[in-house]
Amino acid sequence: MDTQALVDLRAELWLALAPLWLEREPRESDYARMVEVIERHDLTLKELEWIFRLELAPVLSRHQLSVAGEWRRFDDRKLVGQLVAHYKRLTGWRKKMWMLFSGLTTMMARHRWNELMMRVMLAMGEAPDSR
Repeated sequence: MDTQALVDLRAELWLALAPLWLEREPRESDYARMVEVIERHDLTLKELEWIFRLELAPVLSRHQLSVAGEWRRFDDRKLVGQLVAHYKRLTGWRKKMWMLFSGLTTMMARHRWNELMMRVMLAMGEAPDSR
């Protein structure tokens, strides 16, 4: 997939979900925007989980772990560039490695992701899992 097609396909979704990794808790308006964008992309919950684990977490978790990193806000243009570069390298052994370590890279944002998925399921008319 060429870069422009990838940006057209994923940039809006990536940027909408990026606040899950910010220093502050997402606001109601952040969650509402995320749900709205997710609904427009017509993805399954499983597809969203893999986007979270393989496309977003490896890049955004580095911002959280970096001492010098700024994670109160992101430079959208720079972030999309980093996500595109990561996505294009996400093949073969790299993809398997990120699948293996995705529990670690999603750990700091998992509670926010779970909250978002509850909201997405409600918007889709599905009953959230009661576990």
